[in-house]
Amino acid sequence: MIGSLLYLTASQPDIMFSICLCARFQANLKESHMTTVKRIFRYLLGTQGLGFWYPRHSTSFEIIGFFYSDFTGCKVDRKSTSGTCQFIGQSLVSWFSRKQNSIALFTAEDEYIALGSYVAQVLWLKQ
Repeated sequence: MIGSLLYLTASQPDIMFSICLCARFQANLKESHMTTVKRIFRYLLGTQGLGFWYPRHSTSFEIIGFFYSDFTGCKVDRKSTSGTCQFIGQSLVSWFSRKQNSIALFTAEDEYIALGSYVAQVLWLKQ
């Protein structure tokens, strides 16, 4: 079930974090993880009409981006999760969310690491 949901994350980025969290515990799955997976399936049933919209004729090719980070969001290893999303006009073209490689000691350090990932992605899009 988790593998099927991982396949869906290409078109449903809103479930990415939850699916990846369940995938981390796939080797030692507990009933609480199974309940979470079933809840994700119920969520998908309720949101079948939602999805990406890419208009044919876009008037703007301006790159707009957002980034976020949560300071020590993972309770297991105290690592922060950071993510970015970039739009060209009104269309989402790039996004990611992942745990940071290093443990940040301060919120400013955490934000700086997330900002670095964001700037690298925007510079790549501009090329």
